[in-house]
This record gives sequence, C-alpha cells and structure tokens, in this order.
Amino acid sequence: MKNFEKGLVIPAVPLALDASRKWDQRRQRAIIRYYLAAGAGGLAVAVHTTQFEIREVGLFEPLLSLVMEEVEAFCSKRGRTVMCIAGVCGEATAEAQTAEKLGYDAVLLSPGGLASYSEEDLIERTRKVSKILPVVAFYLQTAVGGRRFSYEYWQKICATPGVIGIKSAPFDRYQTLDVVRATALSPRADEISLYTGNDDNIILDLLTKYSFIHDGKVYEKGFVGGLLGHWAVWVKTAVQQLQNLEVSAETLTLAQQVTDCNGAFFDVANNFKGCIAGVHEVLRRQGLLEGIWCLNPQETLSPGQSAEIDRVYAMYPHLNDDDFVKENLENWLN
Repeated sequence: MKNFEKGLVIPAVPLALDASRKWDQRRQRAIIRYYLAAGAGGLAVAVHTTQFEIREVGLFEPLLSLVMEEVEAFCSKRGRTVMCIAGVCGEATAEAQTAEKLGYDAVLLSPGGLASYSEEDLIERTRKVSKILPVVAFYLQTAVGGRRFSYEYWQKICATPGVIGIKSAPFDRYQTLDVVRATALSPRADEISLYTGNDDNIILDLLTKYSFIHDGKVYEKGFVGGLLGHWAVWVKTAVQQLQNLEVSAETLTLAQQVTDCNGAFFDVANNFKGCIAGVHEVLRRQGLLEGIWCLNPQETLSPGQSAEIDRVYAMYPHLNDDDFVKENLENWLN
C-alpha cells in the first residue's frame, strides 16, 4: 500500500479477443507482460476499459486469475511489488469476495448501472464492500454511465474507514474539485490517495497542488498517480512522465499533447463511442492485439477515428513507445 500512497501508473487492462470474439489468452498475457515490463506499478482489471460484458460471458474470474498469475510470476522474478485492483459492479460484494480469494489488493467500486440507488445506498454499499477488501471509490463520467454526486456524498465516502483511494474521473473541473476538497478536509486525508481518471487532464491533475482555507487553517491535497484507460497504451512513456513531472512550460505543452492524443483514442468527437475500440486500435498497431474486436459487435471505431489516431501518431511521435514494444513483443507473446 505504501507504493499506492506514493503514486503509481495503473493502466486499465483491456480484453484481448480473437476474430471469433473469443478470449485470446496468449495476447492477454502479452498485454500484461508489456505493462509490467514498461514499469506500471499497478493494474486495474474488470473495469470499463476491460468491458463490463465480461460478466455476461463468464470471464470475470478467469481474467482476474490470469492477470494474478502473470503478476505473481513477474514479482517473484523481479522482486517488485505490483498493486492489483479489481473493478467490481452492481451489488459488488460477491465480486469483491472473488477478488479477495484471488489475492487482489483492493477493488475499484463502480457506481455505474445503479440509477435506483440513492447516495446513501451507495455509501452503505461502500461500507459493506470495504469490509472485504480496501476500496478505491470512483467518480465516473456521465458519458459512460456515471452520475453527479454531491459534495456531502464525498465527505461520507472519505469518512469510510476502508476507503484507501478515490479515482476522480468525471472529466469535469468542478466535480473534481468536490472530490479533492472533501478529501483534503477529511480527518482521514492522510489515509486516502487521489488518483486521476480524468484522461482529458492527466498531466495537469498530477501537477496541481490543491489548497483550501477552512477555519483559518490551510489544507492541501493533490493527485499522486493515475488509474487510466489512456494509460492502457504508450505505458512506457506514461511511466517516464509520472517520474519526471515538474512545473515548466515544456510540461504544460506536454499536458496538451497528451490530451490531444486522448481525444483521438477516446473518440471525443463522437461522445466517447469508440473509446474502447480506440485503445484496441493502438494496441493492434503495436502488434499486441490481433484486431480491435469487442464483446459487443457495436463497439468499434467511429468514422474518422482511425484518421485521428494517424494524426496524433504523426504529430507527437515522442509520446508513443512503439520501439519498446517492437523490441520485446516476441518474448511477451511466447
């Protein structure tokens, strides 16, 4: 947990499928090996980037198990520690129990698909799940199934003893401020690590120190790392970016370049319709995936999205890690 508190690059793991839309375990292992070799300090599995439909086809536990096999083999060989986080949905306790059984460190608790739940219902759900595994709470953007929460909701989430982190991904400055302020002013502020999931504002989130004056006292808090769908690709350079962050004109330029790339990968022009397929397309170009297939055949690239990915590849060649992947791909696939 100490590494989690210091700040990690945590990619959101995509699902590898073959042309028949069947699970491709060989390429799934290659993707995990790539992330670990690139220096990712954690992995988030069974999250939005993984496709929530894995639950409908019986892949939730098999996928979590495969990822843990690869992590344990890597850590045993390299002497490193990797934070393993399982995404859990719905009522969530059964999935959390599965993750706990398989040796996961924490769960990312999705609020998606629970429109009938009140904020108090969701807070009670958090309490129940946190008794099974530590919880990373989640502010999910509305475009992919999230909802807006009150400041008081985040106060109560921060007051929950089992909450060790919050992934803030509303893609909204005002809502992000609610999360940071609630955490900074919480008596548990030092026990909660903030992770950006704002793929549209990654570098600036990581650079910013938030400061709040309350009852004459100054409270400060900031994001220590990222748990990101964007970091499912070009992971080697993402690790370098987190390690070398400093406030400078060059870093501010980098921030906008990363955001521009995210716009292409996540299909912002079409309200994120092709966000998962966009991640798959980058991995396909690198040879890690055979194709961009998703469990839902309707999940694919939007018109013009491939050209946008071409554009950012050409415009920001220093941001990709294609050479690193090319050098190691054969070993990862074997």
